[in-house]
Amino acid sequence: MTLGEAEVQLARGLAPLAAFALGLVLEHMAPHAALRPAWRANLGLFAVDSVLMAVVCGACGFATATWAADAGVGLLNALGAPVGAGIVATILALDAVSYGWHRANHRVGVLWRFHRVHHADADYHVSTALRFHPGELLLALPVRLAAVILLGAPPVAVVLFEALFGIANVLEHGNFDVPSRLERGVSRVLVTPALHRRHHSAAWSDLDTNFGTIFCVWDRLARTFRADTSAARFATGLPGAVPGARSLGAMLLAPLRRGVRRP
Repeated sequence: MTLGEAEVQLARGLAPLAAFALGLVLEHMAPHAALRPAWRANLGLFAVDSVLMAVVCGACGFATATWAADAGVGLLNALGAPVGAGIVATILALDAVSYGWHRANHRVGVLWRFHRVHHADADYHVSTALRFHPGELLLALPVRLAAVILLGAPPVAVVLFEALFGIANVLEHGNFDVPSRLERGVSRVLVTPALHRRHHSAAWSDLDTNFGTIFCVWDRLARTFRADTSAARFATGLPGAVPGARSLGAMLLAPLRRGVRRP
C-alpha cells in the first residue's frame, strides 16, 4: 500500500475526530456524571499542540517508517516479516512502548511536571483527551520514532497504530457509562472509560494504575491493573489540587511552577 503524507495526515486527523463525535453522542445518551468541561482551556491547548506538532513533526512517524523500510533498518525489515504480521507486531509493540512511556511520565520528576497538566482536569470528559502540554508531546516524539526505527515498523502499520491510538485515547476519556456485560468482556483486553477513569482518580494510590491506552494487557502483566466499572463513583483530577478549569496561559506555564508534587 502506497500512501502519501496528505493521506496519512487525513487518516490521523479523521480517526480521532470521528471518535470525538461518537464520544459526545455517548456522553449525551449515557452520561456518567454531571460535569462542567473545561472546553476553552482544553481546546486552546489542543490548538497549540496541533500547530506545533504539524510544524515539528507532520507525518514524521510515517516518514521515519518509510525510510527504515527503504534502508532495511529494524527488526521486522531484517526478518522480512509479512505485512500482516508486521501490522500486528507494530500495534502491539508501539502500544507497549506507550505504556512504558506513560509510566515514566508518572515517575520521572521532569516528565511529571508536563504530564500533570493532563491530570489537572477535574472534569473527566472527552475533551480531557486533548489536554496535553506541548512539552510532553515533544519529549515523547524521539521515543516513538526510535521505537519505529528499531522495530522496522511498516509505514502502513504506523498509520493504523496512530489512528487506533487516537480513537482509544478519545473514547477512554469519555464521560459515559458502558453496559455492564459489554464492559466486562471488553475490559479483559481493551482499556475502557471506567478503567482509564480510575487512572484519573484524585487519589495517589489510583493514579499509578491502568496506564494502558489501547490494550490493558500491559497493566495486567506489570501488575498495575486495577479493575473498575461504570458503577464506581469517585472524584477525578490532580490529587491535592484545587478543582476547576485553568487558563491556557496557566497550563502552558505549569511545568515551570512547583505545583502539586508526587508523594
